[in-house]
Formats: sequence, C-alpha cells, structure tokens
Amino acid sequence: MPGVTSGAPAPCPHARPRTADRTVPFVLDASILAALLAASSAPTPLYPLYQDRWGLTALTITVVFSVYSLTLLVALLTAGALSDHLGRRPVLMGALLLEAASMLLLASADGAGQLIAARVLQGAATGAATSAAGAALLDLEDPRRPGRSALTNGIAPVAGMAAGVLVATLLVRFAPAPTATVYVLLAVLFVAQAIAATFTRETARPHAGALRSLRPRLAVPPSARRALLTAGTGVVAIWALGGFYSSLGPALVRLVAPDAPHAVGGMVFFTVSAAAALTVWTLRRTAPFAAATGGSLVVIASAALSLLGLHGAGLPAVYGGAALAGVAFGAVSQGALRMLLASLSQRDRAATLAAYYVLSYLSMSLPAIAAGAATQHFGLRTASHVYATGAAVLAAAAVAALGASRRRAVPTAADHLR
Repeated sequence: MPGVTSGAPAPCPHARPRTADRTVPFVLDASILAALLAASSAPTPLYPLYQDRWGLTALTITVVFSVYSLTLLVALLTAGALSDHLGRRPVLMGALLLEAASMLLLASADGAGQLIAARVLQGAATGAATSAAGAALLDLEDPRRPGRSALTNGIAPVAGMAAGVLVATLLVRFAPAPTATVYVLLAVLFVAQAIAATFTRETARPHAGALRSLRPRLAVPPSARRALLTAGTGVVAIWALGGFYSSLGPALVRLVAPDAPHAVGGMVFFTVSAAAALTVWTLRRTAPFAAATGGSLVVIASAALSLLGLHGAGLPAVYGGAALAGVAFGAVSQGALRMLLASLSQRDRAATLAAYYVLSYLSMSLPAIAAGAATQHFGLRTASHVYATGAAVLAAAAVAALGASRRRAVPTAADHLR
C-alpha cells in the first residue's frame, strides 16, 4: 500500500465525530466530489465550439479530454494516500484552490495548448482531492445508516457529471461568453468549498510517512483485492464507454444528425450521467454481485443500440444507447465499490479508493485516445463500431468472471453450515 505501514496508529477518539456532528461535513464532502466531477464533464458540450472556433480534430479533442484523466492517474498514484498521513482537510483545501486556478485557466484559453495545460492542472487537483473527499465520507459513516458513505461515493460523482454537462449546455445556449462563464462559476464554487473545509473537523489521524507515500506505488489490501479482480473487467468496460461518450459523444450525434443543434450533442453525455446517478440510487439495496452482473449485461445492449443509430435508427437509438450506458455505469460502479469497500479499515480507505480510480480513469482515457486516433485515420463510424464491440466483449468477460466468483463462493458458504 502506498505510504501505509502496518504500524500506523489507529484513529483516535477525537478523529471520529459524533453522529450529530457528521451531517454538515458529510454534505460538504459529497458536494466536493460532485463539483470535481461536474468540472471534469463541463467541457463536453464545449468541444464542438472549440472545434469550430480553432479547427481542432477529433484526435485533439480526445487528447484534451484524456490528458486530464492521465494526469489524474499520476496524482492518484503519488498523492492518493496523502490524506491518510496529512489529514483530509489540508489536502482538500490545497487541491480545491488548485482546481479553482485550473478553471480560470480554462476560462482564458484561446487554443488547444492552453486547454491541455489547464486540463493537466485540473487532473492533478482532482486526483489529490478525489480520494481525500471519498475517504472523508467513509470516515463520517453513520452507524445508524450503514452503507450511506459507499452509496454517496457512488452517486455523487455521476450526479456531478450530469450537473456539469447540463449547466454547461444551458450556458452555451443562453449565457454570454459560453466558453468562459461555466468555468468562472466553478472557480467561485471551489474557493467557497476550500473556505468551508477550514471550518470542518479533521476525521483522519495524521501520522508519519507522508513523503514516503508520494512514491508511485499501487497496491490494494488483501481484503479488497479479490473484489477488484472479480469486478475489474466490468469497471474497465463502463469507464471506457463513459470516456467515449464524454469525448466523442457530441461528434457521434453530429454524424448521425448533422443538422442537430449543438445542445443535442452536449446532452448525450448528460443522458449517460443522469441515468447512472438514478441507477445508483435505485439499486442501492441490490446485492453488489447482482448489480455488477446485471450492469455488465446492459453494456452489451447499450453497444448494440448505439450501433443501430449508425445504421438508420438515428438519434433515438444513440440516446437510448447512451441511457443504457448510464444504467450499466451506475450498476457496475456501485456494485464494484460496495464489494471493494465492504471490509476496509480506516487507514486503507484513501489508498484503496485511489487504486479503484486509477483503474477507472485509465480505462476512460486510453481507449478514448485510441478512438480519437482511429477516427482521424478511419472515420468516426468505423471507430464507433470497433469501440462498441470492444466494450461488449469486455462486458461479456466481466459476466463470466462474476459468475465464476459467485459459484466459488456458494460451496464455501455451504461448507460453513455443515
């Protein structure tokens, strides 16, 4: 585990707030997660504007999208466990101020170079903040409401992505300076959250080893390793779909319906995110294995429906495929997270969440870059066919892995009853 030793001190009593003290910091940490992911998806409706204004290619757009994810991965690998050592508050405050700076850089960008630089800064800030905010939510688990923290870790990011796309789309349509307004508003929000974080109570017990934790090293505690291996293929499939719709979704809409307004292209990723958020909430009491397996099966249906949109079914099929992709995303992500977080100790939380997000964002970014390159050389239609087929194959492999794991678990449980 990066930066975590077996001799790390257990959390002291003052680091665990009373039930009455949990509500305000819990809401703040959930809002931070949502805002971070809203900022990550806000550029999606703006990509067509950037393409028209600066003549950017599909490959450039996927690089702008993916450099954020790749930088976020580096931040997770280096700073993912930092809040376990320094505390949640200082990491969150610093990362939120850095996030605000990246928003102002995006607002002032006038070309691909500035967009890429701003997304690099944003990825670093988001990577540092995501695991800290997620771990803080787990620290604030209410014994009277078990599972609330894991549920919030699953629903806040996708709800944030949906809100980011929706607000950015509306601002593109109705606000002046659409490529700047949304970022200025987000910068103000992040500064306000950083200030609010200074008034919250620290939930982690800071301990030595902060510098050592910055060494890039990825590990998962044995208690969570089997769950990550079992659900990992499904996680790859859903985040790859998310990367496709976030970066090339507007271009796919323009290919299927060239005369559709820009807002229609931006809203395709809103459909994915909103469906994911609703699914996480709806399936909150569903068994994790069932949710992950069902979501993996839905990936296959999503891929098939999306391809029908390229063969005459038009926008209804594209949006239907996006909605099913969101259902799959919500089901698999919340199922996998609940499997992963089921038996973690307090000191392992930030590092384990970092490992989960490393897998997720790697799955989101690298296939998207490959799709952008394929679009450049073979066209979006061909790239979409290959991408959808690959996602369906991964989903089928996930169903097989989950089924095999379930079959192994049943005899074990039966043996204990003898």
